[in-house]
Amino acid sequence: MRNRNRKKCMLTLPLALAVILALILCACHVDAVESPSAPPSQTPTQGSGTPPANTAGPVFADITRDNYPRVDGSTAAIPLGEALAHEALGLSREACADYAAFSGTTSAYTALMDGNADLLLIYEPAQQTLDDKAARGFAWEMAPIGRDALVFLVNRDNPVTSLTLGQLRDIYAGKTLNWKDLGGEDAEIMAFQRNPTAGSQTLMEKLVMGDTQMAKPPAAFVEATMAGLIRAIASYNNTRQAIGYSVYYYAHNMNPGDGLRLLAVDGVEPTNETIRDGAYPFVNDFYAVIRADEPADSPARTLFEYLTGDSGQALVAREGYVAVR
Repeated sequence: MRNRNRKKCMLTLPLALAVILALILCACHVDAVESPSAPPSQTPTQGSGTPPANTAGPVFADITRDNYPRVDGSTAAIPLGEALAHEALGLSREACADYAAFSGTTSAYTALMDGNADLLLIYEPAQQTLDDKAARGFAWEMAPIGRDALVFLVNRDNPVTSLTLGQLRDIYAGKTLNWKDLGGEDAEIMAFQRNPTAGSQTLMEKLVMGDTQMAKPPAAFVEATMAGLIRAIASYNNTRQAIGYSVYYYAHNMNPGDGLRLLAVDGVEPTNETIRDGAYPFVNDFYAVIRADEPADSPARTLFEYLTGDSGQALVAREGYVAVR
């Protein structure tokens, strides 16, 4: 009887080992199949920490910190530049600031033409820039990636809440000099301007002034930066008399001046919705720009094409801009 049991054990042992081996192989196979279908990591919202690398997907597989293009642009596009680096490199938003140290509209166009920048996130070029481009025989490729608007800022206590295109034009042409002519107090209008090559100055001349010449302001009423203009309107001795202009994204999202508000134009307040549907009158595109001969497989062109595609447009919208589609 003992020999018969020993023989039975010897017969069943290999079978048991085979069953165990089959179970192990099956488990490995399940892991190998299920891993790729695991839910992807979710990109955290702005400021919530370090996201996983290459959150935008395989389109950025070949872009690294070492070959990331030199990106420059307009001040109002700095948050978009940081968001682009965040998507491409998987860095925290704080770490992306170094990749979006933008020099301003005109300086950025010059940097591209001088070979010191590869990709611009930028507002419309001034005529001076276009003349420089023509003189150099330089060719760039430009595509709209978002919409912004020229907006006008006044003191919150100014009783005037809306102006017409004609009224704004007359203010900056030097024809209307007192707020009482616009339904406000009997006080001189202090009309601040930007420097001639600023992006918002280009929009002012294009969208508001047209063929009408702007009055030459006192030197104290010309600001070199958007932040300086907002500070000037907010802190000028007679702040209730001051008026100035900027772009909506900067004035509303990046640097809303304390004690200031945005004027409506023809009764329409500037918002993302009125900019998107064109109800607000002073709307203009902003752009991604690269050299026309930028290689097809370069990181700069990869990001250029990303920004003009569906995923890039979603990024533009997530950052609070108005996407073009």
